[in-house]
Formats: sequence, C-alpha cells, structure tokens
Amino acid sequence: MGALTTHILDLTRGKPAAHVRIDCYVCDGASLRFLGSSMTNKDGRPDEPLIRSLKKGRYELHVHIGSYFGIEPDRTFLDVLTIRFTVSDPDQNFHVPLLVSPYGYQVYRGS
Repeated sequence: MGALTTHILDLTRGKPAAHVRIDCYVCDGASLRFLGSSMTNKDGRPDEPLIRSLKKGRYELHVHIGSYFGIEPDRTFLDVLTIRFTVSDPDQNFHVPLLVSPYGYQVYRGS
C-alpha cells in the first residue's frame, strides 16, 4: 500500500516552512474522520509519512499555515488551508507539496 507525504516551502522567505501543523482526515460520506496530526521539521517535511497505508477514498489535509506566518492582520490572509483529494490507486505513493505565502498558495500532486 502507498503512503502520503508532503513538503511545504515558504515562498516569502525562500526556505522550507518548519513547525507547521498538518491534520489528516478521511472523508466518510458527509463527515470527516480524524486520522492524526503531524508537524513539519526544519526541512518543511514531517519526519514520518502523514499516512502509511492509503486506501481508496477521499482525504483532507488541514494545514495550519496562519500560525506559521503569525496570524497578524497585516502579515497574513490565510489561516487553515483545506486540501481535499482522491486516492484511486492505493498502491501508489502520493506526495502533496505546497508552496505558501501569507496571501496565497499552490498545491499539486508531486512524485
């Protein structure tokens, strides 16, 4: 079974985003089931995969980027980024990188 990983890069500072909390959920119909939390290290990556054994289905990541940028009204616009994605082949590894700034972000399916 595949695993889920991520990497967060701070475009404003030109470095990895350290100490960002990421909450993982699986979408069960209309509700979310909490799977666990992780924190990024100095390289902007959690020390372990967010999920070690993926199953088919929809997942959500809640990335607490506002606290990373300090949640100051004149410094940041974003608070918690919600990223919902579908796993159709659980044997593949899924890498979901983020590029962030206080005012925008980009997410994509990495390799």
